Amino acid sequence: MDDRHAPAHAYVHEQTVEGFGAVGLRPLDPEEDAATVHAWVSEERAAFWGMTGLTRDQVAETYAHLDALDTHHAFLAELDGVPVALLQTYEPTADRVGEVYDVETGDIGVHVLLAPADEGGARPGWSAALMGVFASYVLLGLDRRRVVVDPDVRNTKAVARFLRQGFEAGPVVTLPEVDLPDVYLPEKRAQLAFLRRETVFPA
Repeated sequence: MDDRHAPAHAYVHEQTVEGFGAVGLRPLDPEEDAATVHAWVSEERAAFWGMTGLTRDQVAETYAHLDALDTHHAFLAELDGVPVALLQTYEPTADRVGEVYDVETGDIGVHVLLAPADEGGARPGWSAALMGVFASYVLLGLDRRRVVVDPDVRNTKAVARFLRQGFEAGPVVTLPEVDLPDVYLPEKRAQLAFLRRETVFPA
């Protein structure tokens, strides 16, 4: 059997979620996973992800650029081997969000994109369970003290989801435009929210 891609597909975190199954997190492969991610970000529901209108190859290029960074990482979450969500982590000091709030030692930023409902994301309690898996990986697995998220202030569903998960709302801020050769991000009004490790995993 050809196992040349086995290391790239090895899970960095595995967790069984009662009532749903086994959830595994693995590094996203920019090329092999491009079609899956492209299908997700092309839907109107993913407009706030900022990649609507990109081609499959452009999605692959975007994540190849991300994969080359030491400060930003992308992971594909799988439920019993089926892709169900995209998790991105980043160092706030190496991201534009670090320009608009006081970064604390042990902070880590995350972006979360859930798969469309027909790919396993619509069962009651599923999004909360998946967010719990992500919290376990980021706060315990990576030994971080606090998670910061910066959803678009207009993305009320995402903001509400984070607050239900125990995040505390921070200020509404304006993230500056990023215009670099490899990446362009327009200015964004964002609702910051924070989740401390002791809130989810009391000592």
